[in-house]
Amino acid sequence: MISSILLAAGMSTRMGEPKALLDWGGEPLIRYQIRQLQEAGVDEVVVVLGYRADEIHRKLHGMTYRSVLNPVYQLGRAGSLRAGAKAVSREATAVVLLNVDQPRPADLIRTVIEAHTTAASATRPECGDRHGHPVVLAGRLRGELLEATEDNQGLRGVLAAHLKDIVNVPSDERCLLDLNTPDEYEAAVAALAGDA
Repeated sequence: MISSILLAAGMSTRMGEPKALLDWGGEPLIRYQIRQLQEAGVDEVVVVLGYRADEIHRKLHGMTYRSVLNPVYQLGRAGSLRAGAKAVSREATAVVLLNVDQPRPADLIRTVIEAHTTAASATRPECGDRHGHPVVLAGRLRGELLEATEDNQGLRGVLAAHLKDIVNVPSDERCLLDLNTPDEYEAAVAALAGDA
C-alpha cells in the first residue's frame, strides 16, 4: 500500500494568502495536488491542515482523502509531519511526502514512486545537483517521522540518517518548483499557461 502525506497547515506568511487555495489551472492548488497524487497511484492521501483549516476543508468537498489537524502549526513543519505520520496506514510500504506549495504532476510523482524499491529508505528526484520533491519514504521509517522535531530537522534529519540508502532519480526542474511568494506564484502560473 502506498500512502501519502500532503502538508497544507502553514500560515503562508510570505504569500499573503493560503497557498492551498491558490488557483492552479482553474482549481484550488490543494485539489489539484490530491488528484495528482491519486492519479500517480497513491492509495491513501492524508492532508495535514492547520491555518484556516475550515476554509480549506470546504474546498475539498467530494474528494477522497483523510484530513488531520496540526494544532501547533505555528511552530513549524515537524508537527505536521508527526500528525501526518500518525494518520497514515500502518500497512503502508511507502509514504509519499509533499508540501502543498510544491505542485507536482502525476507523471513526475509516479516516476519517483516506481523508482522506489524495498531496499531503499527513501527515493527522491534530482535536477542537476539539487534534490527535489516529492520524497518517497519507506513505510518502515514511519516511526522516525513520528519523532520528527524542529530541533532534529524534521524530514531533513530523517533523510540525513539514511543517506547511504537514498535513491536519487534524474528529473527536470519541475521537481524543484516551490511557491513561496506572489512573484514565484505568478512566474509558475505563466509557465503553466505556456505549457497548456
